[in-house]
Amino acid sequence: MSGLAVTIELTILSMFLSSILAIIMAFGRSYGKQPLPIIVLVYEKIFRGIPLIVIFILVYFGLAQIGILIDAFSAAIIGLALHSTAYQIQIYRSAINSIPEGQIIAARSIGMSKLKAIRYILLPQMLRLSIPGWSNEFTIILKDTSIAIAIGVVELMRQGRYVIVREPSEALYILLVVALIYFIFVFTINRGLSYLEKRYHISGLEITNAR
Repeated sequence: MSGLAVTIELTILSMFLSSILAIIMAFGRSYGKQPLPIIVLVYEKIFRGIPLIVIFILVYFGLAQIGILIDAFSAAIIGLALHSTAYQIQIYRSAINSIPEGQIIAARSIGMSKLKAIRYILLPQMLRLSIPGWSNEFTIILKDTSIAIAIGVVELMRQGRYVIVREPSEALYILLVVALIYFIFVFTINRGLSYLEKRYHISGLEITNAR
């Protein structure tokens, strides 16, 4: 079961890190002064265009080439976070675009600073509107942890391969068990986050695509 624990840890830690980075970058692109929006846009294009396995290899082996040594588990967290952040930025920007601009204007008109208006008015609504996209990205990260096998992380998939090496005649059965475990986790997460989506739905506001 150690492989399962590693998969869960990778998912939670990388999702937490990528969510923080994506929220900061989403606001930076929507409200930041140049060149910040351009920098965020370039980041999105780069990390959306590079396969995750390549990011893992660049982080783990590339950093080692310049004298920065990190373990495979940390490299996997960084790689997953960098990759997911590029997609989550669009989730949060779409939520930001869905909130009427008049709310910020009204907040500023009664003396709130731009930062306070974002913190107390925009951010809470943005987080609630982002739940559907965020839950989808959470399950994507969970499944993407299996790619960390490429840099030697002993997650669920690699643990399954170890068992196959010991019991090659049971390979199909073992792979089906691994697939079932992934399915159960994804299904459970989707159900839980669907409840949150309904619980915190904001009537009258719908997600619009980020520009």
